[in-house]
Amino acid sequence: MNEEESAKFAEEVSKMSFEESIQKLESLVEKLEAGGTDLDQSLEIYEKAVALRNHCKEVLDDGQRRIKKILETANGTTETDFQ
Repeated sequence: MNEEESAKFAEEVSKMSFEESIQKLESLVEKLEAGGTDLDQSLEIYEKAVALRNHCKEVLDDGQRRIKKILETANGTTETDFQ
């Protein structure tokens, strides 16, 4: 995937919900597991999968920060209490 395609895909991913990202990631993993793709196609699929994985991680990390803030505001707990 060239830089332009990569940037376009990253923009698409940033607009996806967590659920959409997971669904697309699962689809890409299935393609890789099924085999039958050449090296270039496999690398492109992998690159897309990494972008989706990173997006999912960002969404989950943001959710954890929000929960931490809610808990701290509600009753003075700290992050160590949450873990």
